[in-house]
Amino acid sequence: MKLKKKIAINTIIQIISKLISTLIGLFSIGIITRYLGNEGFGEYTTIITFLSFFGIIADLGLTLISARMISKPGIDEKMILGNLFGLRIVSAIFFIGMAPLIVLFFPYSSAVKKGVLIVFISFIFVALNQILVGLFQKNLRMDKVSIAEITSRISFLIIVIFVTKFNLGLNGILSASVFSALISFFIHYIFSRKFAIIVPKFDFKYWKKIIKLSWPLALTIFFNLLYLRSDIIFLSIIPRPSKMGIISEVGLYGAAYRVIDVLITLPFMFSGIILPILSKSWDENKHEDFRNILQKSFDLMVILALPISFGAQFLGKDIMVLIAGKEFALSGDILKILILAASLIFLGNIFAHAIIAINRQKNIIGAYFFVAISSLAGYVLLIPRLSYFGAALVTVYSELFIALSSIYLIKKYTNFIPKTKIFIKALLSSCLMSLVLYLGKKYLSENIYLNLVLGIGSYIFFIILLKGVSKEDISFLFKKE
Repeated sequence: MKLKKKIAINTIIQIISKLISTLIGLFSIGIITRYLGNEGFGEYTTIITFLSFFGIIADLGLTLISARMISKPGIDEKMILGNLFGLRIVSAIFFIGMAPLIVLFFPYSSAVKKGVLIVFISFIFVALNQILVGLFQKNLRMDKVSIAEITSRISFLIIVIFVTKFNLGLNGILSASVFSALISFFIHYIFSRKFAIIVPKFDFKYWKKIIKLSWPLALTIFFNLLYLRSDIIFLSIIPRPSKMGIISEVGLYGAAYRVIDVLITLPFMFSGIILPILSKSWDENKHEDFRNILQKSFDLMVILALPISFGAQFLGKDIMVLIAGKEFALSGDILKILILAASLIFLGNIFAHAIIAINRQKNIIGAYFFVAISSLAGYVLLIPRLSYFGAALVTVYSELFIALSSIYLIKKYTNFIPKTKIFIKALLSSCLMSLVLYLGKKYLSENIYLNLVLGIGSYIFFIILLKGVSKEDISFLFKKE
């Protein structure tokens, strides 16, 4: 099978599976928010976000670097994977294991501190999964990852339903996270054995080589962590006037953020598929292929990101009420802002991965450092005044800065500037879709299901009409070799 067709098939499998897992994930969120309410979901959000800090630090850049390392020709794959896996085990246990101790020094309730102790083990399983994902990316078999994700999401949903039926509370929900993470790791590991028998190795000389390659990524990930995840931490600890309570505000913000988290898994997963291909094209001096793949990837992300961003401005409150319940109607206004950050992640993430592909990750460190420091200052200044709206605005700023910085560096080192032909067509289609949504809500019905169908249907119609998606693109998968 030709390489570009394998990429296309992998992408379509990922899109379909992501749609399925997204629906399952949103359904789970809906059950949890209705069961826990604003304050309980605020505690849940605080626990997960606090642990994610340590989970991301434990990454050490290994997730992204693993796909690149095993994609190089003539390498000892077993040696690389074994040492990556061994290093990941040590880093995960060390860093994530610190979370239950450090949380004791934070001004959180006993429920939050106990929750961190319950669920920290699930983040260790997630950390181990990430090395295995690199193997599937290299072999263009992300369907295996899809099976694992959907299975774990279904198991989580089933346990959550059981927890709510027997009223097992917040700790029951957290236990469901642990069990689903264990299932996901088990499936990933079983599937990985078809491609490589991974035995953890502890060759410290080899670890030095890996860390020498990954430290720029580790540093950028740390700075990324500061600006991307600090919003919820600051929301949970900064004193301010609040009618509903600080943790309840965290719950409102967290509900909108969980919707964003679900959405942005698509660009990250797509970028993971493309990264080994971009790396191979660049390493083999096939720079024209590199630029073509990058352009097609940008076009796809534009086609997906713009209608989501525009549509949320009309349907944000309705979407949050549908997903989380009437108690979270205010989350709709937060979603309208955060969705802009999500769109920027769709567009910028491709270029951030391209920087890794050309081995220029050291050059982006300055941008991450600046945006981290400026975002932290923004949170401190705006959250006391604007609460969750201030946090959301800073998040949009940070993603815009990183997206523009990534595009600039790719232009500097590859002479690639994305063509805007598809962008303009997607933008026009999104504007026309917005008009349809406005008229539909005003003259037809406020029904969210009808308006979702109107929005999706009209956008597809306009993007095809304007030839944003060509017949060649649609028929490509059905061409014979």
